[in-house]
Amino acid sequence: MTDAAEDASAAEIFAELRPRLIRLAYRMLGSVADAEDVVHSAWVRWLGADRDQMRDPKAVLHTIVTRLSLNELKSARRRRAAYVGPWLPEPFFDPEAEEAADDLILPLMIALERLSPLERAAFLLHDVFGLGFDAVSETIGREAATCRKLASRARAHIHAARPRFVVSNEEGLRLANAFFTATRTGDLATLRAMLAEDVVVYADGGGRVPAPIRPLLGLEATMERFAALARLFAVQPSRLIRYATINGLPGFITIEDDLVQTTALHIEEQKVVAIYVTRNPDKLQNVPNMTGRRN
Repeated sequence: MTDAAEDASAAEIFAELRPRLIRLAYRMLGSVADAEDVVHSAWVRWLGADRDQMRDPKAVLHTIVTRLSLNELKSARRRRAAYVGPWLPEPFFDPEAEEAADDLILPLMIALERLSPLERAAFLLHDVFGLGFDAVSETIGREAATCRKLASRARAHIHAARPRFVVSNEEGLRLANAFFTATRTGDLATLRAMLAEDVVVYADGGGRVPAPIRPLLGLEATMERFAALARLFAVQPSRLIRYATINGLPGFITIEDDLVQTTALHIEEQKVVAIYVTRNPDKLQNVPNMTGRRN
């Protein structure tokens, strides 16, 4: 095979696996931009590798992306230690990856953030991407028995965060519509009826834009916040871009005071139990606005 044919074959293999590699890196890092950087670096390494000696290109690429992600995660965790306010993963929109949607749901992504980097890698590679523990061992450089323990510990943490009830896309859209209408028109009675008593609101401004620096806990604190916002919306109306599935949760994209914002709703038994608002402009570069530009 000529060098040009080999490069074309390598490019075809990589292109086929790229969406899967992006999802792996995103789950590790919680950032689309960082995931794309990691996968680009993996592509450069892939081109320079001796592919004739590879028995399983998919396993090799999983290894490259995981190790690059582990290196990136070290510096990312240091940055997040000094992060202003609640940290949320960058909103992820992936309609073509419905089979993976359950593992991108925001509560699970936040639970992943609490794991050690090796726990995170072992869990994702084995439980999400289906690698055997021997393959996980080769990827992260730990004994298979150790990898099994890492994944088990991670699984125990993840289990509590996994949603107990699945909301259909149609029902999720209906509830997101009702929530948007109630909060923007100041219909506080309807809003109160939608919220669970122990509802939590997380707002990620990253110190870049105004946002509560602590989560709002409970129904009354949440109602007080949205009552204040309703007064603001009466003067500066909220502009709806579109409803969307955001990290597997129903929600919507809006423009608030000239800033793009995403709101995702975690719903259990017809009640909103958590509200995730992302306002940090650094995390909203991949959100399309109504004109198709990126913000």
